[in-house]
Amino acid sequence: MADLLSKEQYAAIAAELQLRTKAFIDGEFRDAISGKTFVTTNPATGEKLAEVAACDVNDVNVAVAAAKRVFEEGTWSKMQPNDRKHVLQKFAQLLEDNAHELAVLEALDSGKPVSECQNVDVPETIHTIRWHAELIDKIYDATAPTGNAAVTMVVREAIGVVGLVLPWNFPLLMLAWKIAPSLAAGCSIVVKPAKETTLSALRVVELAHQAGIPPGVFNLVPGGGREVGEAIGRHMDIPMVSFTGSTDTGRLFLKYAAESNLKRIVLELGGKNPAVVMNDCEDLNEVAEFVTAGAFWNMGENCSASSRLIVHKDVKDELLSLMAKHLKDWKLGDPMDPDNRLGAMVSKAHFEKVKSYLDYAAEHKLNVVQGGQTEEGLRVQPTIVDGVTRDNKLFVEEIFGPILSVTTFETIDEAIELANDTVYGLAASAYTGSLRNALRLSREIRAGVVTVNCFGEGDVSTPFGGYKESGFGGRDKSIWAHDQYTELKTIWINAS
Repeated sequence: MADLLSKEQYAAIAAELQLRTKAFIDGEFRDAISGKTFVTTNPATGEKLAEVAACDVNDVNVAVAAAKRVFEEGTWSKMQPNDRKHVLQKFAQLLEDNAHELAVLEALDSGKPVSECQNVDVPETIHTIRWHAELIDKIYDATAPTGNAAVTMVVREAIGVVGLVLPWNFPLLMLAWKIAPSLAAGCSIVVKPAKETTLSALRVVELAHQAGIPPGVFNLVPGGGREVGEAIGRHMDIPMVSFTGSTDTGRLFLKYAAESNLKRIVLELGGKNPAVVMNDCEDLNEVAEFVTAGAFWNMGENCSASSRLIVHKDVKDELLSLMAKHLKDWKLGDPMDPDNRLGAMVSKAHFEKVKSYLDYAAEHKLNVVQGGQTEEGLRVQPTIVDGVTRDNKLFVEEIFGPILSVTTFETIDEAIELANDTVYGLAASAYTGSLRNALRLSREIRAGVVTVNCFGEGDVSTPFGGYKESGFGGRDKSIWAHDQYTELKTIWINAS
């Protein structure tokens, strides 16, 4: 945990920021070829932050050409693994040296509380870069048991130019999850940050270049999904794309791949994640603390958020009472005030989407036991809705906001059935005092990450991704992330 600054100190940093607003291609900042820009705003205040280069297919083509050229030259792709490691370690140190600036950029651009940016997003970004840097010279290739007549090697080779398309909910951390293993593998990359949250990524690419990543290796192209994202997805010189975002957009990348060069696609998509609470928990107050954090961390703008509380009927009332007490610690307000744990929705459009679920709850006279209102500055109160049935849209649809639905059960079979009653399968949490129940819940809930008696996503060493409509083609984080940025080659040498 970093030492938090005061609200006044963060305001002073914000006042001195020099925002980077141009695309970064082949080692330099450039205007969009069209000369167009788009406005990025502070969602908490509505104030204009900057005008950012609005790139399109022409800029993507230039970025990919630079990335392909430097990949084929081998400046980075054929660099000694130990040398790539040292460059990425220097990159991580520069990120750490500028941690306060990055936290403020993230909070201003996304509406996230600066305390979360300072204590979670920025340090985890730095740790992710360092972890994958250290892994570079510790992944071994293999030989096959082919006998004395041949020597056979099974080796990994960097896949080439990689397209990385990012979400807006964790701009820095999702950037790190993708650039760290792809750069470690020796790939060249073309990054498209979310249009809503571009500013911190532009500062990161500048620091990467200062650390010694060669021109053309790390390119960043801001702009819209149709203008930039689709151009990346369809580009014939990009053999692999990693995307994090909505399931609907993820489907488009599979279509782009099918209609272009059959590029490898890795998708990390939506979730409607259950928190299953049995009636045998040893410490229900601790459970309440975890469920509250799981539901409302990052304003619920989290694909792994615990958005469905599936709780045994015998402990529901006590659990909700305890959660109400914990919610008093979750202050909603100005994201630049480090005392606040909840900030603004990322945009007016997303605010209206989340608000529509509050309107739905009111219209259908659902039992709203906490929150249920919006506040000035695109803020939504942390909301708990009790008595939600499995056919209700609050149970079915991914809201991506601070709204928790509550559904009760009587048996563990019913709990598992409810948990799995979703098209998604990203994450889940199980709370129980029984080892037998813990094992059964964690085994039978269909999700890529299941935590027991806690909420979380593991750490950088554990893979992250989902089942069903929550994911496709691979995982972020861990040693397994490196596999998707490499090709596997068999080399057979006749020794007879």
